[in-house]
Amino acid sequence: MFYVKWIPHTVVLSPVHFGPKLYSTITRLVESSCEGTALSHYGYIIRVLEVPEERMKGGVIEYDSGEVAYEVEYKALVFRPFKNEVLDAVVVDVNQLGFFAYVGPLRIFVSQHLFPSDVNGIEGGGFDGNSWVSEDGVVSIRDGVGVRLSVIGATVEEGNITAVGTINEDFLGLIDVGEGE
Repeated sequence: MFYVKWIPHTVVLSPVHFGPKLYSTITRLVESSCEGTALSHYGYIIRVLEVPEERMKGGVIEYDSGEVAYEVEYKALVFRPFKNEVLDAVVVDVNQLGFFAYVGPLRIFVSQHLFPSDVNGIEGGGFDGNSWVSEDGVVSIRDGVGVRLSVIGATVEEGNITAVGTINEDFLGLIDVGEGE
């Protein structure tokens, strides 16, 4: 789920940035351009922890523009979900196909086919227009409630992190009834 990884990155600087604060400029640019992004091989970068000067390689001049490209390796706190991982999420959108929930930056879809049978309408219960309700009326999955789910599959693409989950296993499902209950 959460990892500390060394990640390579290229920083391109124009000559105006050269001077005694070059290292701090590179550090600031790495933090501003990398934090809050999703990288396909690593996951979602939550925070850049360290950009050590000894992990910066000398710059290479780009002759057509006069800019210099620096190869930098930085240490980052990374979020990456894996198959069968159990997460607590907040439901943000409910529709007749299932619901969407968020765990931080991760958007998870849970299809009605991955609900317990007493909620998905097979043995009673079902979708009532704005929530999924169990046959006995105890479980009501609607916007703002907390659910515990298991990740079936996750996709980390450049700039986007999504997953598909299930609540049709033991100890999964509604865990928090939300605000006002």
